[in-house]
Amino acid sequence: MAKKTKEKPIILITNDDGVSAPGIRSLVEAVKDLGKVVVVAPDKPQSGMGHAITIGYPLRLYAAKVMDDVESWSCSGTPVDCVKLAVDKILRRKPDICLSGINHGPNHSINVIYSGTMSAAIEASIESIPSVGFSLLDYSMEANFEGAQKYARQIVQKLLGRKSDKHLCLNVNIPAVDASLINGIKVCRQAYAKYEEDFDERKDPNGRKYFWLTGAFVNFDKGRDTDVWALANNYVSVVPVQFDLTNYVLKEKLKNTFV
Repeated sequence: MAKKTKEKPIILITNDDGVSAPGIRSLVEAVKDLGKVVVVAPDKPQSGMGHAITIGYPLRLYAAKVMDDVESWSCSGTPVDCVKLAVDKILRRKPDICLSGINHGPNHSINVIYSGTMSAAIEASIESIPSVGFSLLDYSMEANFEGAQKYARQIVQKLLGRKSDKHLCLNVNIPAVDASLINGIKVCRQAYAKYEEDFDERKDPNGRKYFWLTGAFVNFDKGRDTDVWALANNYVSVVPVQFDLTNYVLKEKLKNTFV
């Protein structure tokens, strides 16, 4: 009897910077030989969309070209829409892993709440698909993704080589330094930090008032086990995240408060 050939793992790749962003091409390049890669990504930048989904408007899918011999689709919706459509309409089975990124800019600390990159990964986790969101601390479209590719490949290889929890979701950030200067990987917790925001009041050419969001990222956390510390010290930060937002410590404290 002929030996059954093991099926290649299916790797779903998405992002929030859009299907034509250099970061997504870099991620495809890094992992394309590790399985069958399928790309489903937004047709335009969707940064800061968080876990938004499209309701009340049609969603459209178009064939796209990210790289030769890689099935790619452009979606008119959000990063979360992309994952939902990929699972329901494009793939013949659930992928073995979902990768989101490589994002142009950080998604450490509180950024995970706002990030379309991480929301796509979290949506996959909700769908019982192990997932990873990758972000490089460089907003430039000309960013050097060499280090990010190296560590993205390492992490994906490790995950594909072992049985992962079906709800596994990792938030991975890579410092914007030469690959030779990265000190390795640190598994961290999310730092307690936030944006001190302001709205700059301006006027358009017609004299009408509008507002432009500005602000600075402020880290209140001095711990050496956080993603912010790891990145400042040239480590790749890996933070396990989850979609269950229950505060279990507070739950116990409040248990008898309202009875």
